[in-house]
Amino acid sequence: MIPLLPGRTYHIYNHSNGDDLLFREGKNYIFFLEKYRKYIAPVADTFAYCLMPNHFHVLLRIKEPEEIVAAFHVRSYDKYIGLTTGKEKEEFISLFASKQFSNLFSSYTQSFNKVYERRGSLFIKNFKRKQVEDEAYLKKLVNYIHFNPVRHGFVLKPEKWDFSSYKIILSDKPTWLNREEVIAWYDDMTNFKYSHRKETGLGDI
Repeated sequence: MIPLLPGRTYHIYNHSNGDDLLFREGKNYIFFLEKYRKYIAPVADTFAYCLMPNHFHVLLRIKEPEEIVAAFHVRSYDKYIGLTTGKEKEEFISLFASKQFSNLFSSYTQSFNKVYERRGSLFIKNFKRKQVEDEAYLKKLVNYIHFNPVRHGFVLKPEKWDFSSYKIILSDKPTWLNREEVIAWYDDMTNFKYSHRKETGLGDI
């Protein structure tokens, strides 16, 4: 499995277990994002996301070790401080970041199961991750994520889907997303909007 290394950018995605839905109502999407901010925001900067009824996509960058350590005042970081090599510290942070995703899925599933009186896992056990290094591909990936609802036939335009980062990036309201950096990848907002007028051609990811 690809490690989640500090300072690296990843496309992360996961699917519901079997034929289940991850989100049955609008409030489920909102609740998931609240959980996401709780568990993932301390370990990663998020650039784009899209939540679909049975799967989701996220584009993020794992924070540097010092930022992650500073965000968590827990005894486990005594071990981090005692590590002597860069490789050991990278592995520690990688495992911790992965654990945060496990905590996210577990916490959301427990609440979801209680509300809808279901049992068992809701997410596929091992979430998918791909490291992103090419800037051109990075922009295509942002488009791909925002076009997911269009591709699956839920809406005709990405701005019509309420559960992605597209409208948030267009907005000037305060946000926890790294909106300024995303826009900078396209040079400006005009190019960002223009780029989203057409299909990306990435195929199935």
